[in-house]
Amino acid sequence: MRGRFALGAMALAGMLVLGSAAQAFVGTVDRITDADTFYVGGTEIRLDGVDAPDPDQICLRGGQKYKCGEEAKAGLLAIVAGRPVTCVKVGEDVFKRAVVRCDVGGKDLGAELVRAGWAVAFVKFSKRYVAQEAEARKAKRGLWEGSFDRPRVWRRK
Repeated sequence: MRGRFALGAMALAGMLVLGSAAQAFVGTVDRITDADTFYVGGTEIRLDGVDAPDPDQICLRGGQKYKCGEEAKAGLLAIVAGRPVTCVKVGEDVFKRAVVRCDVGGKDLGAELVRAGWAVAFVKFSKRYVAQEAEARKAKRGLWEGSFDRPRVWRRK
C-alpha cells in the first residue's frame, strides 16, 4: 500500500510539473517597442519587474531635454547586441502580452537594463531589481545621469 501511495504521489507531482511547464521564447530581438517591451520570434513580450521610459518620454540631462525613451531603446540594443535571448513566461499583463524574464549571454536582461540605468525597478510588481536600481542611481548611469519622471508617473501625465 505504501509503495502504491508513493508511486501515485510521484505521478501526480510529475503531472503538475509537466502541466505547469513555462512557455519559453528563444531567438533574437526582432523589434523594440520600448526598452521593456520587444518582440522575439514575432511575439510581443514585456520584461518582468522593470519599467522603462516610453519612446516619446523626455528627460533632463545637464539642463537639456533629451529623448530618454529612445536612448533607453538604444541601451537595450547595446545589451542584447544581436545575441539570442532566452525568455520564460511568468505571467501576462493587462494587454495580454507575455510577461517574461530573459537571459542574454548568461545574464539576466532585466538586471542588466536596470543596472545600466535605462529602466527602473517596477516595485509595484516585483522588488527583484531594487539593488540594481540603487547601483545605477549611485553611479549616475543612464536615466540617473540627470532627472526624470518614473515611467509609470510620466504615463499618467
